[in-house]
Amino acid sequence: MDALKSRSGGAWMKLFDDRYKGTLWPYGSGVWGKREWVMPQCRDEHIVSTDEGGTNLFWANRYGSELGVPDLWVKMCGNSHTGSFKDLGMTVLVSVVRQAISEGLQVNAICCASTGDTSAALAAYGAAAGLPVVVLLPQGKISTAQLIQPIAHGALVLGLDTDFDGCMKIVQQLAEEQIVYLANSMNALRIEGQKTVAIEIVQQFDWEVPDWIILPSGNLGNASALYAGFKMMKELGVISRYPRLAVAQSQNANPLYLAWNAGKREVEPVVAKPTLASAIQIGNPVSAPRAIKALEGLDGIVEQASEQELCDAAARADRTGMYCCPHTAVGLAVLEKLVNRGVITGSDRVVCISTANGLKFTEFKASYHESKLPGLDTSQKNPAKPLPPDFNRVVDAIRERFSSAAKATVTRPPPG
Repeated sequence: MDALKSRSGGAWMKLFDDRYKGTLWPYGSGVWGKREWVMPQCRDEHIVSTDEGGTNLFWANRYGSELGVPDLWVKMCGNSHTGSFKDLGMTVLVSVVRQAISEGLQVNAICCASTGDTSAALAAYGAAAGLPVVVLLPQGKISTAQLIQPIAHGALVLGLDTDFDGCMKIVQQLAEEQIVYLANSMNALRIEGQKTVAIEIVQQFDWEVPDWIILPSGNLGNASALYAGFKMMKELGVISRYPRLAVAQSQNANPLYLAWNAGKREVEPVVAKPTLASAIQIGNPVSAPRAIKALEGLDGIVEQASEQELCDAAARADRTGMYCCPHTAVGLAVLEKLVNRGVITGSDRVVCISTANGLKFTEFKASYHESKLPGLDTSQKNPAKPLPPDFNRVVDAIRERFSSAAKATVTRPPPG
């Protein structure tokens, strides 16, 4: 940090802006364009990058206006190479491991436990680097899209008859016995890449800080990463204040929510129940202590969302042009609750982190609109309507849906 302070905050902003989304290797990456703040000792020839970061900050004006928060933005981290924010941390980890191997480190394989997105990112970056990858997944508990990604990239995929916490326990043991190199977010290298989300959000607002960050979280590493990014910016003179942080958890996997709202600063593990937000179905988050520090540093709060609440939020958001994953829907549901309670007001600038691409969760979307989610109200569904190839039937369907507008613009052909 002392070395970084030799450059002014304004000079850092100009440097990062000059590099942003350019083509000079490796600075076009949203991570490596800030390499001095991330991993300056990693040499160019060892960097493994897929042009991660630089994801759009979507102005969710229509959805936000319906809630009474028109200055609402969604940071689309899922618009990345493997479809999730995990790419940001994995580019750093795999690049550093690649350099370490060139310097003599012996690595049998890089390994992670995953609920889907971490395994996809590790497998993709490992394949790009030519490094062996092992992933442990909870059998039958992730989407098809998430499962096929590491398979396609050639990783050794082991589906264990347990949940994420059970997979994580085995991965930690494998790492302790030096059978594999650990790639989960308890490895600080991951946090170094993920903290650039905070920097990029501020950069996209012309270096102004939003009032709130809403963050869906399960293993809680991303809360720590966001705090690290904001803390660096403040210490280096890029920003003068912090946003507030709201960590959003599924009600079925809510150990941080239970601890924080009980006034505790140690998170006790719970048995995570099944949730549609499968990537955050984690009962024993390994990054909980760091998340507590982030909440304390960013004047944070923790809120939860039920399965019904996340489904409702997803349906409402999608009707305004989004296509959000169920984890982003947890964040949006929590946003709705905080607005209704007056914690977040109509004058606040709010950024919700979208952690993954909605296209990875087609089964969730299809099940909702086909009313195949037992015990949940799907009244906002919009199923396809099968019809015979008959012009009049098509006209009737249009008129039924858009009555007045259709009657004014659609006419039937004469009989025969």
